[in-house]
Amino acid sequence: MEQATDFGTDPVAPDFVAPTRYWRKLGDGRVQCDMCPRFCKLGEGQRGLCFVRACQNGAIVLTTYGRSSGFCIDPVEKKPLNHFLPGTAILSFGTAGCNLACKFCQNWGISKSREMERVAQFASPAGIARAAEASGCRSVAFTYNDPVIFHEYAIDIAAACHERGIRAVAVTAGYVTPEPRVEFYRHMDAANVDLKAFSEKFYWNVTKGHLQPVLDTLVYLKRETSVWFEVTNLIIPGENDSENEIEAMTQWMVEQLGPDVPVHFTAFHPDYKMTDKPNTPHASLARARQIAVKNGMRYAYIGNVHDLGRGSTYCHVCGTRAIGRDWYALSEWRLDGAGCCTVCGTPCAGVFDGAPGKWGRRRERVDVAAMARRAQT
Repeated sequence: MEQATDFGTDPVAPDFVAPTRYWRKLGDGRVQCDMCPRFCKLGEGQRGLCFVRACQNGAIVLTTYGRSSGFCIDPVEKKPLNHFLPGTAILSFGTAGCNLACKFCQNWGISKSREMERVAQFASPAGIARAAEASGCRSVAFTYNDPVIFHEYAIDIAAACHERGIRAVAVTAGYVTPEPRVEFYRHMDAANVDLKAFSEKFYWNVTKGHLQPVLDTLVYLKRETSVWFEVTNLIIPGENDSENEIEAMTQWMVEQLGPDVPVHFTAFHPDYKMTDKPNTPHASLARARQIAVKNGMRYAYIGNVHDLGRGSTYCHVCGTRAIGRDWYALSEWRLDGAGCCTVCGTPCAGVFDGAPGKWGRRRERVDVAAMARRAQT
């Protein structure tokens, strides 16, 4: 793919359309997009449900290559990733569109946007990598909307980041087909996969998707890659919060993914098309975590609420609080340089690199174009 010009060197508006690989011609003159399990069948000029992959000149193209919805520097714990370079800063951004139709979407202003001016800021892969390095970020996160749909752009950014020692993180719903899944995760260092529920009924009624492809992604990550990944489950009152469902989900996770994959039970707030539901009670999150721990999950957390005890990491052998977390800020740190408990020596699963970072709870909006230009001088 011919990459767009870097920040500060392009005197004209860039072309945001890029060729793609995962599609096929159909006998009726349409083309089928094979990026995700929707398999959208498109005539000339039509867009898929994701809105950003479209049929042009008889082929599927990505229409948002180089477009950004804006950048923020976040704590990596906000992705959420509790066992990946704790305490460090991560440069976060997204584009537009999504390949699911979640009624509760909490980033709907971006993921459901059909106004390209919302994501008109030009951001080249090399420019993003330079800006991440200049801002002291250890990693870059593809988030706010699912990077599966801007597959080609995300991969090019990951490659540019790796050249500078910056790691790539995917925050994703895992709704992708097998062939692009392999190529995508070959370039990722870490991921947080949003397992929205553990029932096909929920997936179809609430997201207009299916459960099995997401489970397939999780199993693939565990068995076929070295990508560090964690799982998020947003607890929605009356929808996916039954004890039976959480029992089944966490039992499946231990059996298929092992006890060391962290799970984050996070609080729902009414948004988008699901404003009739109440906020998740704190007790529901605590109960979900209790079930997960009972079923053998070593690292179970609750999120979007303040709870130092249930947001911290504990050694699964001696019970020492190995990493204390107050919201997104670290408190206690009882791991050695190799990520082992300083009390009993038991390894803590994750990606650790010496002492923890000190970014804390801060969230900063950044002008990546300006940062990249300064990095060039």
